[in-house]
Amino acid sequence: MVETGQVVAGPFTATADSEALYRRYKWTALLGVSFCYLFYYTGRQTFGFAIPGIQKELGLSKEMLGWVSAAMLWAYAVGQSINGNLGDKFGGRTMMFTGAVLSFAANWATSFGTGFVSILLAWGLNGYFQSMGFAPGSRLLSNWWGHKNRGFVYSFYVGMSGFSSVLAYFLPIIILGGFGLDWRWIFRLSVVLMLFGAIVMFATVREKPEDLGLSRPDDDRSADEEAKSAGESSASRYRAVLSNWRLYATGLSIGFQNAARYALLVWIPVHFLGPNWKSASAAIDPTWITVALPIGMALGASTNSWMSDVVFGSRRYPAIITYMVLAAVIAIAMGFVPHGSPLGIFGLFLCGFFVFGPASSFWALCPDIFGRRLSGTATGVLNFISYACAGLGEPLIGRFMDHTGDTSVIFPVVAALCVASAFSALLIRR
Repeated sequence: MVETGQVVAGPFTATADSEALYRRYKWTALLGVSFCYLFYYTGRQTFGFAIPGIQKELGLSKEMLGWVSAAMLWAYAVGQSINGNLGDKFGGRTMMFTGAVLSFAANWATSFGTGFVSILLAWGLNGYFQSMGFAPGSRLLSNWWGHKNRGFVYSFYVGMSGFSSVLAYFLPIIILGGFGLDWRWIFRLSVVLMLFGAIVMFATVREKPEDLGLSRPDDDRSADEEAKSAGESSASRYRAVLSNWRLYATGLSIGFQNAARYALLVWIPVHFLGPNWKSASAAIDPTWITVALPIGMALGASTNSWMSDVVFGSRRYPAIITYMVLAAVIAIAMGFVPHGSPLGIFGLFLCGFFVFGPASSFWALCPDIFGRRLSGTATGVLNFISYACAGLGEPLIGRFMDHTGDTSVIFPVVAALCVASAFSALLIRR
């Protein structure tokens, strides 16, 4: 017999509690993983600011330092092809945390480099450790968020990686200009925030709804995918991903896009700052010109995938093509902007906005095309292709600069890469 005023928990109450708990933890997953990745780039996008100091102290050419940058990107690419699958197998939470800890150590090892070989090995190893972040994090998010919210989720996640680029630009400027420290401290101090973000993520995020006794998000493929994923081997996941022709169409397009992105991230500080940037006289402090680039990238990545949902009905390729064409136009225009002109701020902001914007749509394509059960493996393989392409450009651009003595060659190179990405995106049709 139930006493007066006593509340009996029924099925509706239990359902409401489960839904509230699910909403809480899916948002915790998005915010926690994005917070962690907000600091990840402080472990790999600071190298451009160290180049002038390394050249001055160790006497290395831009081409040699281009090979160091390429080593990191290629190690990152190889790691993506491995760690995306491991994210499907072991979960993104542990992978992201481990990668941040190891990248922290590799950055410190880079700071003690005494020559080309020692810096190349340490920075290359760092690339592999950095690859333990993005694809496993994408896999974790796909555990909590279904297809109908994917454009928003990936815009937010990749947008945070864009703001990570902002931090990766601000921190070296503060370390070199504000604190008056040398290039070695870029690798020692910038990564402290990365370690902090990883600890916060690991303490607050759960890998999947099942860990809390909850059901996964409703999705038109979910039941079928769960049946297929039971006992699935790594080899079968790779076969399923590599046998889909859309992987290669998408990989070609993102390869050109990522090459353009890293061409800007690595060489724009060299172009605008150089070894004597503190004493350079210009209408605008070159520091603010360079920071406009990652700010534009962050905002661009926050819009493109969302736009693909709202404007193009969840078709990703029209949004990708639109941004790539606009990026090419802006890059060509930047080649005509005087070095110290205030227009440089606006131009670099737009260039970053349109070059990096499509990244969120590219990553939303992985679960769109391959489904949730293969999203980590697909993201890792696609990232392998994108960073393999990005690495090819670094020593070539460095060689161009060494031989021409003109750092502005970066702009026509970026424009050509963006055009190639736009044409490749026509093949995706998704």
